[in-house]
Amino acid sequence: MRSIWRGAVSFGLVSIGVKLYTATEDKDVRFHQVHAVDGGRVKYKRVCSIDGEEIEYGDIAKGYELPDGQLVILTDDDLAELPLASRREIEVLQFVDQADIDPIQFEKTYYLEPDGPATRPYVLLRDALENTGRVAITKIALRQRESLAAMRVRDGVLVLHTMRWPDEIRRPDFGFLDEDVSVRPQELQMAEALITSMAADFDPSEFTDDYREAMTSLLEAKQTGGEVQPVPETADPGASVVDLMSALRRSVERARGGGAAEDGAEDDAEDDEAPAPARRAPAKKAAPAKKAVRKPAKKAAAAEEEETPARTRARKVTAAPKKPAEKEPAKRTSRRSA
Repeated sequence: MRSIWRGAVSFGLVSIGVKLYTATEDKDVRFHQVHAVDGGRVKYKRVCSIDGEEIEYGDIAKGYELPDGQLVILTDDDLAELPLASRREIEVLQFVDQADIDPIQFEKTYYLEPDGPATRPYVLLRDALENTGRVAITKIALRQRESLAAMRVRDGVLVLHTMRWPDEIRRPDFGFLDEDVSVRPQELQMAEALITSMAADFDPSEFTDDYREAMTSLLEAKQTGGEVQPVPETADPGASVVDLMSALRRSVERARGGGAAEDGAEDDAEDDEAPAPARRAPAKKAAPAKKAVRKPAKKAAAAEEEETPARTRARKVTAAPKKPAEKEPAKRTSRRSA
């Protein structure tokens, strides 16, 4: 166990150094919240409601809203300066009978261990409480909250029960309490006889958590039946950025109406036609013919790329050494064949 608090028990003029340990633990079957589709863990972020930025835990303070709507912000430094003597001291206020404490006031339970050379005064207080049958009422500050506490002996160890303040316990306000409900004496006798027949010494080890056992059996059955899957790997944030950029680039190309496929088709058409003018004449004289051929080629590029024979015929017409005016009908023929 790991201690969660370190201080001293103040017993008159005696100070007993102690360490505080949580005495109980939960045995519930714990689950993660996951996406039902792919098993990904569901995560929660601390986000500021004003600027939408994620907040680090160290940047979080406590805010108290006043009745007039104003806000008071308290930092850890403000809370550390509160003048509480119970911050590092468990002061014994009085000793009472345990029967005087209503169990509804009990909150959490802790073990107290003597710290260093405080073993002898620790044992002295323990034995005195045990011999007198009394419980010590104390005050302690834990987790920025001061509580009443009852200190008693259990299995040779001092046990501390934090308690609710009286104004924290709700009063039952139910309608039947104001009604005049009567029971017959015979019914009351039968109920008392049933209680007597079921009387026993309380042994908590005789009882089991049926829900936890049923849940454990269900999980084992799922595992035996092969209804398991590996824990999905968390996506790399860097890869997400790259994928986002690719998606944005494709979206821009699609919005322009051309797209990567059409741009590529135009480039292919231009590359196919480029050598023809170079073989038959100097570049300056072939320029008009080159422009005339390139215009229809752009429009028909997609169709020509689908049918290789038509594309071949278009190249032959483009490469003709004479009569550039006849190239226009040749292109129309190519489109009809396509």
